[in-house]
Amino acid sequence: MIVSWNTTNQCNMYCGHCYRNAGVKIEEELSTAEGKALLDEIKKAGFKIMIFSGGEPLLRPDIFELVQHAVGLGLRTVFGTNGTLITPETAKRLKELGVMGMGISLDSLDPAKHDELRQMKGAWAGAVQGMKNCKEAGLPFQIHTTVMDWNQDEVLAITDFAVQMGAVAHHQFFLVPTGRGKEIEDEALKVEQYESLLSQIMKKQKEVDIELKPTCAPQFMRIAKLEGMDLRFSRGCLAGTHYCIISPTGLVQPCAYMDQYIGNVREVPFSKIWAENQVFQNLRTMEYKEGCGTCAFKVKCGGCRARAAIYHEGDYMAEDPWCLYRG
Repeated sequence: MIVSWNTTNQCNMYCGHCYRNAGVKIEEELSTAEGKALLDEIKKAGFKIMIFSGGEPLLRPDIFELVQHAVGLGLRTVFGTNGTLITPETAKRLKELGVMGMGISLDSLDPAKHDELRQMKGAWAGAVQGMKNCKEAGLPFQIHTTVMDWNQDEVLAITDFAVQMGAVAHHQFFLVPTGRGKEIEDEALKVEQYESLLSQIMKKQKEVDIELKPTCAPQFMRIAKLEGMDLRFSRGCLAGTHYCIISPTGLVQPCAYMDQYIGNVREVPFSKIWAENQVFQNLRTMEYKEGCGTCAFKVKCGGCRARAAIYHEGDYMAEDPWCLYRG
């Protein structure tokens, strides 16, 4: 099971697709003590993988203290970061503390395009240098790419770049229009493009040794199955079943792209929210509607619950409209 904690809303970038609308620190962010208590609850709830994300998590002054606490609890600790703040010293420190991996964003092989999306000059160069610093420190890293219409033709080339850089994985995040992403919804792939690229990624997986994983695109599990591929993943959409996210102020969501706050860890212990919240209980029934409900791959795929909610007036159990399969 995987949990992501947006440790801070503060960020040194202003990315056009940011679901958290990050940039400026929020005064009500969880304190160090509250953060440690949250990590205790995450462990109690049975989670194995702890993602420190943001905003930009490396801007949080107590991040090393929080990491040390998470590792001490036995949580497999990883990061989601833009990579620009991973200095050689930071990479070495994180490695020494027991961090298992860094997810570094890279959205294009063209520095100008990446920098434009990230609204920061030098973002591309900083991310690539961060990768190099991780490699030098022996800290595993993977590349995260947000997929849109203007970079879809680069995705497989970015995989080759990831191999060249020594990354352990390349994860492709398909744009879901939430947060600032609502303003660039027209840049999301159309259904036919989405299906085609997923097929290309799965075929690419047969050619490279690093892990490829489409995210917010659970249909890749169906494509892999039909291709006779045996992936290590048990399911496509993990929202509420094997994954959730916690905001900088302690609000819990089934996933980053479902704009539905279902509890606050300052008011109810996280382990109780995870075990008892009705939204989580509903998602775990897998009693989806329409096509997703009758699909032969509903357990392996699950459809994107965030897209279901966005395009069905908040009904997260509805059919995922970004799927061509009928069977």
